[in-house]
Amino acid sequence: MPVRLPRAGVLLVAPLVVLASVAGAITVGPSDLSVADVYGVVADRAGLGLSDLTLLQQSIVWDLRLPRTLLAGICGAGLAICGVILQSLLRNPLADPFVLGISSGASTGAVAVVVLGVGSGAIGLSTGAFAGALVSFALVLLLASLAGGTTDRLVLAGIAATQLFSALTSFIVFTAADAEQTRGVLFWLLGSLSSASWTDVLVCGVIVLGGLLCCVAGAGWLDAFAFGNDAAASLGVDVTRIRAVLLVLTALMTAVIVSTSGAIGFVGLVLPHFARALVGAGHRLLLPATALLGAIFLIWVDTAARTVIDPEELPVGVATALVGVPAFALVLLRARR
Repeated sequence: MPVRLPRAGVLLVAPLVVLASVAGAITVGPSDLSVADVYGVVADRAGLGLSDLTLLQQSIVWDLRLPRTLLAGICGAGLAICGVILQSLLRNPLADPFVLGISSGASTGAVAVVVLGVGSGAIGLSTGAFAGALVSFALVLLLASLAGGTTDRLVLAGIAATQLFSALTSFIVFTAADAEQTRGVLFWLLGSLSSASWTDVLVCGVIVLGGLLCCVAGAGWLDAFAFGNDAAASLGVDVTRIRAVLLVLTALMTAVIVSTSGAIGFVGLVLPHFARALVGAGHRLLLPATALLGAIFLIWVDTAARTVIDPEELPVGVATALVGVPAFALVLLRARR
């Protein structure tokens, strides 16, 4: 008889898998590195020992692969959390920042900053992405409401918003960007973690961790929203205010992630369903479990994306779409039953 891991046990095992994934992913690549080498570099930088690697190999670990791998985990966790929030608030199994146009709007805002020079630095980029995400999501909710507010109308509104903001992004790039900017922006829009830095890791890490803690603290609200707005209100939830706060929090996390990694789709759609199969629908366990699974998923997808066609690099958004589109179809078919 098979032994099933208790639901809470997932939260004990998954962090260990995340750590193993980070250590293992860093060793994958043209440079011959081991987990012991990675540990030696981290210990050296922390003042706990000396690394035997050359300066070039240490730089590969510390300046290139480690921040990129950590950022992949953080972005995967953040997008997965956003998917949980949206699916609960909107009671739609197909809801996710990419499908509902939030990522597309954030991309437009970020590209406007980069190409048109609106604002400057990391703060300007994140702010532009946040503004674009809010505008896009507000448009989706408005269109869905005017069309009847049903689940299928919400998805259709998201598709319309995605196409609109993708067109706006393309218009900005092809009318205001030079050739070098165009190549860089178009690759980034497909999802890329190649320019990851420790600043990106810090900013995204703080925002995603803060968002996760806020959502876990309000897990009871999300449980109530899963039964509908009327049921949530009858349980004493301030539906309008809590809903607005959670939606803005989702837009903020999506914007920060998009500003550092581009538009990475389907993570927020696929991982929440997988996590529910492991720990159930209660958000106190579901949120951290989904975040950990999202981190593991994107770490390995990004690792495959940067190595599968070496020496070229496949945009990570393309890789997640190859996995996410079949999963999207499966969820769509299950929702129809």
